[in-house]
Amino acid sequence: MLPFRFVDRVKFLLERQLVKGAGFQLLVVGVFIFLISLIGGLLVMPLGEPFGNMGEAVWWAFLRLTDPGYLGDDVGEWQRLVSTLLTISGYVVFMGTLVAILTRWLIAKMADLERGLTPVTLRNHIVVLGWTSQTLPLLSELLGASGRMRRFLEKHETRRLSLVVLSQDASAGQAHELRIEPGIGNKARQIILRSGLAIQPDALQRVACLEAAAVIVPSAAHQAGSLVTSDVETVKALLSIAAQARHRKTALPYVVAEIQDIRKLPVIERAYPGAVEVVAGDATISRLMVQNILHPGLSEIYNELLTAGYGNEIYVRGGETLAGMTLAEVAAQRPKVIVLGLLKARDTGWDIRLPAPSASVIESSDRVIILAREYSETEPDGKAPGLSEISRGEPVSRPPAQGEQVHRVLVLGWNRRVPSLIGEFASYHQKQFEVEVVSVVPAKERQQEIDRYLGDQQRVVCRHVEADYMVEGELRRVGPLNYDSIVLLSSDRLASGEEADARAMVGYLQLEDILSEGSRRPQLIMELSDPDNRDLLTGSQSEMMIGPMIISHVLAQVALRRELRVVLDELFTAGGAEIQFRSPDNYSLPASVSFQLLEKALAAEGEIALGVYRHQPDASGRHLQLNPPRQTWLDLLPGDRLVSLCWSG
Repeated sequence: MLPFRFVDRVKFLLERQLVKGAGFQLLVVGVFIFLISLIGGLLVMPLGEPFGNMGEAVWWAFLRLTDPGYLGDDVGEWQRLVSTLLTISGYVVFMGTLVAILTRWLIAKMADLERGLTPVTLRNHIVVLGWTSQTLPLLSELLGASGRMRRFLEKHETRRLSLVVLSQDASAGQAHELRIEPGIGNKARQIILRSGLAIQPDALQRVACLEAAAVIVPSAAHQAGSLVTSDVETVKALLSIAAQARHRKTALPYVVAEIQDIRKLPVIERAYPGAVEVVAGDATISRLMVQNILHPGLSEIYNELLTAGYGNEIYVRGGETLAGMTLAEVAAQRPKVIVLGLLKARDTGWDIRLPAPSASVIESSDRVIILAREYSETEPDGKAPGLSEISRGEPVSRPPAQGEQVHRVLVLGWNRRVPSLIGEFASYHQKQFEVEVVSVVPAKERQQEIDRYLGDQQRVVCRHVEADYMVEGELRRVGPLNYDSIVLLSSDRLASGEEADARAMVGYLQLEDILSEGSRRPQLIMELSDPDNRDLLTGSQSEMMIGPMIISHVLAQVALRRELRVVLDELFTAGGAEIQFRSPDNYSLPASVSFQLLEKALAAEGEIALGVYRHQPDASGRHLQLNPPRQTWLDLLPGDRLVSLCWSG
């Protein structure tokens, strides 16, 4: 083997120093400057005057090396030659290399700052772990919840809301997305981006999770078959937060976590010993879809209740200022809201009473559930005339009318929610469903996922067809007109939500051509994954559900008011309190009725009137009239239905 050359050794030594960063690079440049100055001083020392000693000669060389302006002061050919060489070396070493090192260091430092690697020094802020399709609507929900947010800030003794988002790669592009997002805009300065993954303990420290008032963990999409799912990342993040709290001996923050598989709930509770609320994203969307199949038109109610800044929302008020009053008295003092029920405190959580009798007396530890457009409307209105008290007794079980025949459902497409959707169909024992799933995903793979999710508890007949609904001939062979309901799913196997929604919308337009040929039109429900696409099919005859917007609203509102999860779970699950459509013929109503009279008529049956669902849409395409003014005359027409909150048993 040949021995290493001296030049190679020098190059290797320089390389090892230069890769250590800007400090070592500057040190190497300083050594070179010293050596060049020393050599220049040695070359001019023999000239004698004006160089009295070696120090003065080296200083002379250093000045020529660092400042070209001294070049004209030299006399003599040799002195000028050495001075010229020193000046040229100065341009290369001092000016060029030094400026390059400092510029690269500054650019790298700015890039690090833009990537968000600096730990935040905040307290009582809200942390969002992950940049997903739900992040932007989630942030809009948090920034738009004015009344609820004000109470949240007062509770944590802070004046200004600060949001910290942990993204895998924080960038200027994401900051631009924040600024152009409706509902955020100029409020983007309240949002801080930090780089990292939720499964990295140092990234969790970077966003100061332990100092946060609330930590929200939305669910991210993963490729099919991936061993690391979003639920795995969520559990790892919660374990890391708990470990950091034990190490620092501090209290655990309040966490709102979304999981895809509801069966992971016990795992989440074991992983995190602190205050945690779990939102089952897939199960929630599946519940809404099945309820919408059972009650066509229900999507308009959910889209209104679960979207901030649009129509009515559900609020929960503390009972401290209402103690001793009845629900009827509370409703009479607030003419713009509908009082729905109560939450009673118990050892392990809350006992929900929805709908509750109007004579129920409120205790200081209770929570009052109210439907209103603004949080300010839940305060007593001293200017408006009060309402007469409505008497409503114990709710009577009123299960929705179900036909004896089998309900046939056609599912076009495949995503991770289909197994939970089949499981939700199976939870309705009073109704029999037959489901046919059409997708390009192999039927064997689909059935394996359903079997893995449901096990042996499969009550629903589920058949699989391997076909592409984007091909008109294959879609016609399926026979969409032979089904009672059609669900068009947004795929989670494409690169982005935009691509998945584009495929779903093209499939919808193609499906409309086939459905227009029949005399009987089945119910059509379309799922979208990108909120920006919600207005592209305005005026369509399908009912539309935007999963990320619904889940974002639930996550944001539960983060601000923990008790809301109990209310939403009660409304969105089979049995118990349900929102149903009722025929006006079931009640003793005059031909023309105000909403206040409608409330009294339904209260006599133990129900709560929420509004009217019109058979014919208005100019904007809406059928729903929720929580109208009390004195509004509704003028019910044939086909109109009443929106009622009742007890389904």
